[in-house]
Amino acid sequence: MASILIVEDDAELSAVVEHRLAESGYHVRCVTSGPEALRQVDGQVPDVVLLDIMLPEMDGLEVCRRLRASHPLLYIIMMTARSDEMDRVVGLEVGADDYVTKPFSLSELVARVRAALRRVQLTRETGEDDAVLDFGELTIDPVRRRVVARGHEIQLTVLEFDLLLHMARHPDRPFTRLQLLADVWDIHYEGYDRTVDSHIQRLRSKIEEHPGKPVFIRTVWGVGYRFQPAGDAAA
Repeated sequence: MASILIVEDDAELSAVVEHRLAESGYHVRCVTSGPEALRQVDGQVPDVVLLDIMLPEMDGLEVCRRLRASHPLLYIIMMTARSDEMDRVVGLEVGADDYVTKPFSLSELVARVRAALRRVQLTRETGEDDAVLDFGELTIDPVRRRVVARGHEIQLTVLEFDLLLHMARHPDRPFTRLQLLADVWDIHYEGYDRTVDSHIQRLRSKIEEHPGKPVFIRTVWGVGYRFQPAGDAAA
């Protein structure tokens, strides 16, 4: 049974979400503060964390930052107020995989959790015959989920790795943001372009020697992004 940790200090909302997720067949735990969330995850790592930004004692952004540092493969979905665009941006920058905006429909939330769990499950079931992708200064090992850039192993989150692998398996192909959301996040909603942009920026900061002048992950103006093998002519 998949395990979900809800970190939310609104007792009524937490109870409603817990009930709906439990009805969907998940094991759900609820906590109301940041420090308690950190203790819970350290004691038993869940499959997915639903993390509110506005929390007592320690805000959700700091909780996300600490969880990402200690559990790089943990899938984190931030819960933010609809008007807090900056919080969503910062949440993605500090390591959240995705976000939902309040007020959200429970059906959408369950769909997002299911998509997250499918991604987590695929991570655990990577095919043993997947070949290593070697692009000179960048090597991607799908089986071991290992990335080496310029001789150094790079630590990526689940979605960062999956995004990089998906694009690298289709070199030179332009992807729109909606295509990447559907292919990598398994989300078919407009309005989440910022999720893709933030993950691209984080990937560039980790794998590119000069993130401001990326070699591998190129912007296709008016379209989205593409992966360009190193050594190809600049575009």
